[in-house]
Amino acid sequence: MNKYLAEFIGTFFLVLTIGCTVIGHGAGPFAPLAIGSALMVMVFAGGHISGGHFNPAVTLGVWLRGKCETKDVAPYMIFQIMGGVLAALAVRFLKGGNVVAPLHPATVPALVAEFLFTFALVYVVLNVATAKGTSGNSFYGLAIGFTVLVGAFSVGNISGGAFNPAVAVGISVMRLSSWPNLWIYLLAEFTGGAVAAGAFKALSLADREEGHRPDSSDQPQEREAA
Repeated sequence: MNKYLAEFIGTFFLVLTIGCTVIGHGAGPFAPLAIGSALMVMVFAGGHISGGHFNPAVTLGVWLRGKCETKDVAPYMIFQIMGGVLAALAVRFLKGGNVVAPLHPATVPALVAEFLFTFALVYVVLNVATAKGTSGNSFYGLAIGFTVLVGAFSVGNISGGAFNPAVAVGISVMRLSSWPNLWIYLLAEFTGGAVAAGAFKALSLADREEGHRPDSSDQPQEREAA
């Protein structure tokens, strides 16, 4: 249960930061910096407990890579989404006096943007937090947080820069995105995570032979993700 609660807490503060920095008089153009930093510190804080996924697409990618037990996949995703929803409700309370204009992204550009940077995020996670060649490094949280920062600066004005199904649900609850747009995020992000796992396994020869049979020693001591 500890690792599920760690996933809840990390996702909560990620989504809370997104809402508080984007809505009303938030962080303005510096919002991506705050969001990437929030993910970074939560990964450093929770990585030794749960792997620090805080993202169902990351959990999917880590599972496909073979570093997350099948029994943990659904609970991880459920607690991540719960954290995102509760954070969104907290933002609506804290920022209740602000008018929120929902994003109406163009479907195809938003799909491509969310796919590309979710791919980048999961690819980075797998390489810095699960690969043999980077085992024991101290920069994994920084690399993961900065990937989200780069993505938010790059395509935030195209898709909203979610790169995370729990964030997509959260911004829908906050009315930053319309519920009919949710499928765009879910399709692009889960596909991006799955393709990133495939790319990692194709390129990482030293890790490929491990297959998809993680044992209990992989969790939670080994940092699994972001």
